[in-house]
Amino acid sequence: MKTSIALAALLLGACSAAEADPADGDAANGGYAEQVIEVPDFADFLLVDGATVWATNKGRIEQWSTMGKVTSVAVPRPCGTMAMAAESLWVGNCDGGELYRVNPRTGEVLEKIPAGIGPSGEQNVVAGAGSVWAPNQAKGTISRIDPETNTIIASIPVAAGTTYLAYGFDALWAASGEGGTMQRIDPQTNTVTDTIELGKTPGFLVAGEGMVWIQEQGDGTLARIDPETRTVVGRTKVGDNLKWGDIDTGDGKVFLRTTDDQTFVVIDAASAEVIARVGRAEGSGALRYTPEGIWTSAHDVHSLTWWTAASN
Repeated sequence: MKTSIALAALLLGACSAAEADPADGDAANGGYAEQVIEVPDFADFLLVDGATVWATNKGRIEQWSTMGKVTSVAVPRPCGTMAMAAESLWVGNCDGGELYRVNPRTGEVLEKIPAGIGPSGEQNVVAGAGSVWAPNQAKGTISRIDPETNTIIASIPVAAGTTYLAYGFDALWAASGEGGTMQRIDPQTNTVTDTIELGKTPGFLVAGEGMVWIQEQGDGTLARIDPETRTVVGRTKVGDNLKWGDIDTGDGKVFLRTTDDQTFVVIDAASAEVIARVGRAEGSGALRYTPEGIWTSAHDVHSLTWWTAASN
């Protein structure tokens, strides 16, 4: 298959960060080197699969490595974060509302489960507690899907406009940008146990590094919620806003994809302080952490980027 890759060889072969001109190269990228991969159309949400990454795109999802495109699977309108569970990839389709189950090894579509996904383009599908979870925006519920039967086994009423989900600390966390809240759902009872008031336009969230971290997109802040007390324990000011973007955690850090000012921000999870601002502003896109490096997408400039720290 035909692929086009810009390997950014000057960056990969450049001198160390200590020797670099701080105006460019690794030093200007917060100690990260970048490998840019050209991706036609609209690469957006990401899911790590070993040494590769899956990306939603226009009318399809695609699997990429640093060497190029691996495969492509037709999905009419993939529209949000994907999940890996039960040896399958799960992705929402906003043109029809189904949850697609895909074999990630063969690219075969195994099942299309009516789940009411959509119509907005930011519908988080996540996995946890032996289930796959997806928002039903029209009904104001979250669907819990059993991978053994490919059926919805629970529909949980939540705040209107809830589309952002994350699983961690033995609970599902669900945010509504419209309602300005995040709710905790107990998978043992399939009920909302807590509703947490947040700032302007909460968005993408992640449960990791001891906290639940969530964008307050309208305020330009990242809020952190203690999963034990279910209260906001602090905020980190990142920029004028945090519209769109993405978030992930790992290695004692929070990685926040931004739309303005830079590609992503690195936050120390212990101190909640910004410790690096990496790359140039590329418009909106997604981000996923791996121990080997960071994947980002930038649909406005039609690219994926593989970032590696100087120490790697």
